[in-house]
This record gives sequence, C-alpha cells and structure tokens, in this order.
Amino acid sequence: MNRRTWSEVDHYFQEKLLTSDSFLDTVLTRNRQAGLPEIDVSATQGKLLHLLVKMSKPKRVLEIGTLGGYSTIWMGRGLPEDGNIVSLELSEHHAQTARQNIQEAELEHKVEILNGPALEILPTLEDKGYGPFDFIFIDADKPNNPHYLKWALKLAADGAVIIGDNVVRNGEVTDHRSNDERIHGVRQFIDLLNESEDIDSTAIQTVGSKGYDGFTLGVVQKKN
Repeated sequence: MNRRTWSEVDHYFQEKLLTSDSFLDTVLTRNRQAGLPEIDVSATQGKLLHLLVKMSKPKRVLEIGTLGGYSTIWMGRGLPEDGNIVSLELSEHHAQTARQNIQEAELEHKVEILNGPALEILPTLEDKGYGPFDFIFIDADKPNNPHYLKWALKLAADGAVIIGDNVVRNGEVTDHRSNDERIHGVRQFIDLLNESEDIDSTAIQTVGSKGYDGFTLGVVQKKN
C-alpha cells in the first residue's frame, strides 16, 4: 500500500458517500489562491467532523485553529439552529479569508472568529461569556497542544467531545528521541490524555489523501 492507493480510496469514498459540493471546492481554491498552507482536513475528514457534530448536538463549539474556515464550515453545517462556533486563529490574513468563506457559506450568524494567539485568548473566554463548550476541535500548532488541551478541559462542559487532529505525524509520535518540537508537543498531549481523570479518550490512525496521520477523540467526564 502507498499514498497513491490511499488517495484513490479516499476519492472513491468521497464520490460514493459525499454529495458533490462546488462551494466547498471553491473554499479550498480560494484558500490556496490566498496563499494559505494546504493543510485543511480532507473532505472525508470534514464529513466526519460534520457527523460528529450532528450526533452530539452541541450548542457551543470551540475550534482552536481556523485556517481558512474549511473545517469550520463542515462543523457549522452540522450545528443545531441554536448552536454556535467560536474559532481561534493566530493569522489575521487567515482569519480574514475564513470570515469571507463563512459569510458566503451563510454561517456568519453561527460562527465568530477571534484573531490572535490562542493562549492569550483562551484565558479570557469564560469572562467574556463564551462556553462552557460541548464540542472542541484542536487543530493548531502542535508544540502548544498540551496547553490547548489543558484549556479545553477547563472550558469544556461535562460530557463534551474533544478531538485532537494530526497526532500520528507519519508514525513519528512513537519516536521519543525526535528533535521535532511538534512531535514533543503531540507526545505531551497524549501523556496528558493518559494522565487526566477528566477525559476518556482513544486515538485512531488514518491513511488517505493527506498521508499517514490520525486523531484523538475523547469525552469529558469531570470529577466532582
């Protein structure tokens, strides 16, 4: 098996199970033309987020790492009518692109993008009236993943779903000798999931058009 095969299978599932969506294709094209890195979730991964949101029916969603809003739109389309998303994005340029995409997706009434360093914004959310959150998607810079998880657990409602993306890193997550700060961040993130009594979690390896990676999925179970 190789990446070409993985991509072909991804495209097969996409053609069979996902409705053709020219708007989402346009979002990816616009992101690329705006110079954003092509690191969005794949279409099948986006549909997974969409279905998880539909199943869990969250009222308040927190996304850490907006990029161009592709994953935000997938989740936003799955929200109940009274649901909303707060998405945090470091880059002003990325945030502007995402706002345009979200406006054209007619989701601006459900989505708010906060621009700035996530570790500066997260401590302010509760005082500003955001949260507690029922669904949290962590997909930002990996060295800070442990910090994002700590804040996610603080801001999560009991029973909330927390998903962490890109945790396999082509299998490098097992390399404790790695000099890559992203690997260290993911390993510390996994250690925190292991140590915390406030979340019941697992990890799934994936292959596809985005290569070899994976995600964590957990349910918050806060101890009183």
